[in-house]
Amino acid sequence: MRSRTRENLAGWLFVAPVVAVLGLFLLLPILMALWVSLTGWNGQGSPFRAGVPFVGGENYARLFTEDGLARENFMTSIRNNVYYVAAVVPLQTALALFLALAVNRRATFFRTAFYFPSVTSSVAISVVFLFLFTNSGAVNQVLAFLGVNGPQWFSDPRGVIHLLIGTPPAALTGNELLGLTWWEWLSGPSVAMCAIIALVVWTTSGTFMLMFLAALQNIPGTLDEAAMIDGASRAQRFLRVTLPLLKPTMFLVLTLGLIGTWQVFDQIYVMSQGDPAKTTLTPAFLSYRTAFRDFDYGAGTAISFVLFLIIVLLTLLQRWIMRERRA
Repeated sequence: MRSRTRENLAGWLFVAPVVAVLGLFLLLPILMALWVSLTGWNGQGSPFRAGVPFVGGENYARLFTEDGLARENFMTSIRNNVYYVAAVVPLQTALALFLALAVNRRATFFRTAFYFPSVTSSVAISVVFLFLFTNSGAVNQVLAFLGVNGPQWFSDPRGVIHLLIGTPPAALTGNELLGLTWWEWLSGPSVAMCAIIALVVWTTSGTFMLMFLAALQNIPGTLDEAAMIDGASRAQRFLRVTLPLLKPTMFLVLTLGLIGTWQVFDQIYVMSQGDPAKTTLTPAFLSYRTAFRDFDYGAGTAISFVLFLIIVLLTLLQRWIMRERRA
């Protein structure tokens, strides 16, 4: 018993420096930010001085229960981010897996070419895409050549469903949910958000491709050969052999994609600033704008903590869905 106690004590002594560093530079700032979210601090002086007003849960109530611009902006950002996540995560995962299968056991040139957008500055690529998707840019020029009248990418606030069906149904415009009408929830992402989605899928798929590629190269070739001898087709070998063995990597890719898409900021900052008509506004950018432009640091920090809670809950849900099930 004494020997085990000494081992535990020695273990804690070895990890104590790391625990201290994490506590000082990670846990303590989180607790300090939590305190700021409960105050009305305007950025002047220290948030811990006596004169800073303590508002409790008022900053959180303004986001969910109180009618006003704060709740409207927050719910609009949540709507936009839901569309963004629903499009980016499946597309980037599918594209990354396709690219990994395409370059597996082949020349490294294509691996480098597909990975190159991931290591290029996101700000630089965002500026390039901004020029491509202007009203007279290359994308609209190509669409005009094909006989299609291209949209005003960063000027039209209508959602893609709105563009497809035209006039919104009256039943959806007369009722509200959390400060937005049902039509505002269901009208789809704007074309500006679609342009940002295309940018992000293109730039992030290379990183996830490398993860899938590493997992593919760790799969023994004998398994595929055995399935081929048993008469399995290529599709059957992929679905029955390869894909199940990629499940841990798939979980990692989906988790990182989910976290990254809920934290999207730099593309929004460079390309749209939340416009047109708040259709590209996201919680991360709204938190920044509320704190550093409107000088309402308490409300901005509250938005970031709600975003943190959303990410944690969705990650736990994803882990539960993809858990190993016993037969």
